[in-house]
Amino acid sequence: FQLLHHPQTFDAERISWRFVIYLNLLRSVRRILDAISPEADAAHSGVSDGCAEATEPATIVSGARNGHGHAGAAAPQRKGGIPFERYVRTLAPLFDLEHRLLTQFSNPEDNVDREPTCLPPAAGSAHAHDGEARGEALPPVVTPASGSRSLPTSPIAQGSEPSVHTTSNWKKTLSLRRMQSLKNVDLDEPQNWWEDPDDPVHTINRYAPYIAKLWRDERVKRRLLERRIRLEESSGFYLDELDRITAKMYFPTNDDVLKARLKTTGVIECTFMVPNPEFRGVEWKIYDVGGARPQRQAWAPYFEDVDAIIFLAPISAFDQVLAEDPRMNRLEDSLYLWRSVVSNKMLANVSIILFLNKCDLLRKKIERGVKLRDYMITYRDRPNDYDTVFSYLKLKFSVIFWHSRTSDRELYTHGTSMIDTRSTRSIIFNVRDIILRRIIESSDLL
Repeated sequence: FQLLHHPQTFDAERISWRFVIYLNLLRSVRRILDAISPEADAAHSGVSDGCAEATEPATIVSGARNGHGHAGAAAPQRKGGIPFERYVRTLAPLFDLEHRLLTQFSNPEDNVDREPTCLPPAAGSAHAHDGEARGEALPPVVTPASGSRSLPTSPIAQGSEPSVHTTSNWKKTLSLRRMQSLKNVDLDEPQNWWEDPDDPVHTINRYAPYIAKLWRDERVKRRLLERRIRLEESSGFYLDELDRITAKMYFPTNDDVLKARLKTTGVIECTFMVPNPEFRGVEWKIYDVGGARPQRQAWAPYFEDVDAIIFLAPISAFDQVLAEDPRMNRLEDSLYLWRSVVSNKMLANVSIILFLNKCDLLRKKIERGVKLRDYMITYRDRPNDYDTVFSYLKLKFSVIFWHSRTSDRELYTHGTSMIDTRSTRSIIFNVRDIILRRIIESSDLL
């Protein structure tokens, strides 16, 4: 919405997204090293079926219902296989950079509520980062000594991901900080960021060949396949574009920003005016409420007096589990949540727009041979092609809507890929027209 209706703000904040993209890249590197570490073999062999870890930055599938996707199968041991220790020693400076970037996002001066940088750790490690939760400085990165078989510690609890609270104005903070650092002290003239010796681009650029070597290592790819880790299907994936992303003069494109992953806790409010004479004087307010379970209790105040609800369902996640509850399939959770929204009597007169999101990832997953019936038994023997799968999932959501609806309102459904700006533009314009039509009808002007 901001890109379409307030592009000036989007462009002004673009440079600050460089840091998020770099952090996404570093988190991918850490996720790979986690998967090939010696400790991962023991942990992997002890995981029970259907309880695989699954966080958005590193897509790990849950156990399939018929056993084909069994997450607990032990990976074959390979003595003298992947040179884990060599990779850790070579890439060690990246862990320090990761810590520096996380520290910038957790600047206490930018967050009066002193919110933590990451979500609380999973059950069983509730006290692992108590200091961080109190807003204290992130712990330092500890790089193992030569010969160690451990990965450097991360400031973020395993299973969590980097996030900021909505009270944090990190875009403005990073943009201002960058402008200050880019000022030539001697000449009082602006300076390009790649001329700033403290800019992260120098470390990223220097170690790009080693990141590429890690990612292209066939032994590493086999290990990721054994672990059922598919980084390329997740948000914030840039490993296939290393040369461009790590270039010293790199400037994020629209697609880069839309792909970036930085979890936001709390509710985001976006207010804008549409620069169109037809809608002059109409102020739009959009509230982006987080879908994670711990955030849902904050929804109620924002659902009062709204004209429409846009429900985003990531349908590509049919073979994944929730990060906060590894027993729950992500698509199944979306269906439960969808039922609770459309059956809520308080929302009986609110327009409902359903975005079946991440269709691009769904298509890739289906084309690679992942079968929906292995995770959703009701799919049975239907063809496992994209069009049939999409139609079936659309029908599942529609049936829940028609059985739960409390008024004669219509359901508007769109298949979306949020990084496909061209198709999303027309969808958003259609949504805008739907909302305006509904407002006019309720005002008895038609």
